[in-house]
Amino acid sequence: MTQLKNDTFLRALLKQPVEYTPIWMMRQAGRYLPEYRATRARAGSFMGLCTSPDYATEVTLQPLERFPLDAAILFSDILTVPDAMGLGLSFAEGEGPRFARPLRDEAAIKALQVAPLDKLQYVFDAVSSIRRALDGRVPLIGFSGSPFTLACYMIEGAGSADFRHVKAMLYGRPELLHHILRITADSVTAYLNAQIDAGAQAVQIFDTWGGALSHAAYQEFSLAYMQQIIAGLKREADGRRVPVIVFTKGGGQWLEQIAAIGADCVGLDWTTDIGQARARVGDQVALQGNFDPNALFGSPAAIEQEAGRILAAYGHGSGHVFNLGHGISQFADPEHAKALVAAVHRLSRPYHAV
Repeated sequence: MTQLKNDTFLRALLKQPVEYTPIWMMRQAGRYLPEYRATRARAGSFMGLCTSPDYATEVTLQPLERFPLDAAILFSDILTVPDAMGLGLSFAEGEGPRFARPLRDEAAIKALQVAPLDKLQYVFDAVSSIRRALDGRVPLIGFSGSPFTLACYMIEGAGSADFRHVKAMLYGRPELLHHILRITADSVTAYLNAQIDAGAQAVQIFDTWGGALSHAAYQEFSLAYMQQIIAGLKREADGRRVPVIVFTKGGGQWLEQIAAIGADCVGLDWTTDIGQARARVGDQVALQGNFDPNALFGSPAAIEQEAGRILAAYGHGSGHVFNLGHGISQFADPEHAKALVAAVHRLSRPYHAV
């Protein structure tokens, strides 16, 4: 593979010295970009976009053509794994994802098997294609949903406001939920390792719905399975370490526990003060975040001010990857995203001066 021309992101994840704070944005390839919308229209559907390595490569690179981001992230969806398990994934326009066969009865749950990797080959082909197209410009991030987050969709059958079916199982038949989580954790481990083999240079586990759990339930049904995955991941490729990022939306109260499971970096949403987070976890892990995505609706001057506030809160030294506290809104102005990237690169340099 081509030598990396910009490894600032990887060095920051490992708390190595950097010249500035690197930045990428969750959902940086997405509907806020008109070129993405045009490519999706050509693909015919969201899954048509995801399952085509050529289209996935095209949209992964689109934000890098606009902004000097420090990492690319594979264009895919967290629900590819349960789709490969045979649950019948579909995306209806304006409705979000749905599964035709949600896991509601014991027989279906007991029949669940680890996702066959051959059904996910299109993802690995996309990773390899993107690495070639990047030609060493920046590192490529692979990703997966956490077992609990995937289970939420697998059991509810779609997005949910209250996770009623998941929590009924958690409190009423916890052994069934643990069975789903074990199978899913094994699937995610194999899936991420295959992404690393295909060329992913860092991986992120998205625990989008972990914050919906009680303190005790989070430890048992989410954190433990992410720890299991991290223990099973390949941690070196191309002669260098493959860092792992864990992001639990709404997980600020569990920072110390998340930092202890073996990841290199913990992602923060916008509700946690990054300076306080750094004081809590010390040098144990790097931190990623945590600009409120809706702050991009402010003026460029306000965006710069908020970016400066977060950089000052983190303070001097490496170990900070600047990001949004969740995915960028489809209604965000690309020029405001451009202003954020420029502000982070410019304002962060004094914090890294030797």
